[in-house]
Formats: sequence, C-alpha cells, structure tokens
Amino acid sequence: MRFGATITDAAGLRLTPEEKALFRQMNPFGFILFARNIETADQVRALCDDFREAVGRNCPITIDQEGGRVQRLRAPLARQWMPPLDHAERAGDHAGRAMYLRYRLIAHELYSMGIDSNCAPMVDLARPDTHAFLRNRCYGGDASTVAKIGRAVAQGHLDGGVLPIVKHIPGHGRATLDSHFDLPHVDAPLDDLLQTDFAPFRALNDLPMGMTAHLVFEQLDERPATISAQMMAVIRDQIGFEGLIMTDDISMKALSGSLADLSRQALVAGCDVVLHCNGSLADRAAVMEAAGEMSEAAQARADKALAQRQSPEELDIRAAETELSRLIGGQVYDG
Repeated sequence: MRFGATITDAAGLRLTPEEKALFRQMNPFGFILFARNIETADQVRALCDDFREAVGRNCPITIDQEGGRVQRLRAPLARQWMPPLDHAERAGDHAGRAMYLRYRLIAHELYSMGIDSNCAPMVDLARPDTHAFLRNRCYGGDASTVAKIGRAVAQGHLDGGVLPIVKHIPGHGRATLDSHFDLPHVDAPLDDLLQTDFAPFRALNDLPMGMTAHLVFEQLDERPATISAQMMAVIRDQIGFEGLIMTDDISMKALSGSLADLSRQALVAGCDVVLHCNGSLADRAAVMEAAGEMSEAAQARADKALAQRQSPEELDIRAAETELSRLIGGQVYDG
C-alpha cells in the first residue's frame, strides 16, 4: 500500500482513539508537531510512538525548529536560539560553520525525542522590503552566501539523523505580505528570479524534501505556486529539484477554497504531499480523503527521502558549543 499523500498533526499531547483510528485508516506519509503537542521530553517521545504505531511503520515526524521566533521546542526542553539572520550576521565569514553547529545541536535535541525531520533550511533571500514575518528567519540577502549556509544547515541535520526540508521553494523573500493571512504577489521576470530568489534552491536541488511557497509569480502564472502546474514545472525543470515536495500548510489564508479542493489542486499541479495543520478532526479527514494515496512518482521520491535517514554521528556537545561561541563572539543562545 502506498503512503497517504498527507502530512498532518494531532490536537493534543497524545493521540485520541478517534485520531488513531483515522490515521490507521488513511496512512498519512508523516506528521508534524506544534507547541500544543509538547509538554515534556517523555511525553513527546510517547506521542511520536503513538503516530508510528497508528500507521504501523517508522513514519517521518517533523517540526518547525528554526530558532528565534519559529521554534516549537523551547526551554527547558531545548536551547533558545537567536533569530537565524542575527546568528549568521554575527558569524560573518564563519556563518556556514556556525550555522552547521547550530543545527547539528538542534538535530541532536530533535532526534533524542523521536523527531527525525525539521522544516529547515530556509533559504529565502532577505530583502529590505521582505515582510517582518519572514525577514529575520532568513540567512542573508546574497544568493550564493545563502546557498552555502543552507547547505551547511542541511548537513547539520543529516549528520544528526534528521531529514532537512528546504523552504519555501521556489523563494518567498520578495513577499511583502504575510502568507498566513494574505496572498503575496511578485512581478519579477523569470530570468531575474533564476539569478536571485530561485538560485539557492537550485544549489540545494539534491536535498530529500522541499516545502512550497504560497505566493503568486505574476509573470509566470496567476495562481499561487503551491497550486500552479507552471510553477511546479519551473521547480522541477529549471530549478531541478528532485526531492519530495510538500505544500506549505494548505489551510493558510493565502490560499482560497475548500481544504479538499486545495489539496486536490496541489497534487494535480505536481506537489507530492499536502501539509495540513491546525484543523479539526473532520478537516483532517477531509484533506486525507481528498489527497488519497501518493502517486507512483511521489512514492518513489518518498522512499528515496526516507532512505537518507541515518543514525546520528557522534557529537561532542561541549566542544560544539565552545566552537560556536567562539565563532559568534560569545553569545550562543537568546535570553
């Protein structure tokens, strides 16, 4: 049986009987955690066990643990990090190594709780007019530099046994609106985008998984990239991304329409997996029913991504923290 073409979540700290039954029936590809799902390390491990028991396999479990504003695990369960852009700027010429160490430590924390994927690196380019919801989550404004940092971030995850998910493909940095609430539009031509916003994703097109951007590239298609066959063709053919492509959260307000219709549109456009977050049990069931099972091509990409999971390499935490402190001038953590 193929995986269900969805990644979904849970309402609370453990799965309810109704959630277990739904997940057993629909077999979603994987799951994602939020702050409401996190209380203690033992509880997180138990919830991860719940997910895997429900689908009967070692499914991927992901999270948004960028550091800064976007981190679901917080003290005392995990280190409290400064925003990624601040971190990269403080490290200067050593940003690649510093960000590798940052995310190697993050991967260590995630893996210890049963989480084996993370929605990072985020290689959108920071611009003066990038919306505040995104800007300090970026690694910089130069495509080549951001690509190098993104590669280091991805490797830090892989070395820690955690699959990286590069986002927001093909590039979200020109957005001047928050796609959680509005639909951003970009009017730049394709040639310019290939040299700038799309370039870091092309440099990282071998990573196992990617997450789409909910924004319209007006000179290419009037539809948001997540549900645009033209944009998915750009991602596959010109950016050359070969990995599994998941949508950003299909329930974000940038997209309009029913969850079921949007799920079908994303898959028809060329996405492999629909990410759905923060819905009711009925919403989750509707998305999973609409998405159905993965296509043959999506299943092959999913299998290839999962094959890249590995046991973590040995990590000397004290040495990593000492080196990171030296690279960024002493302040490793926020607060």
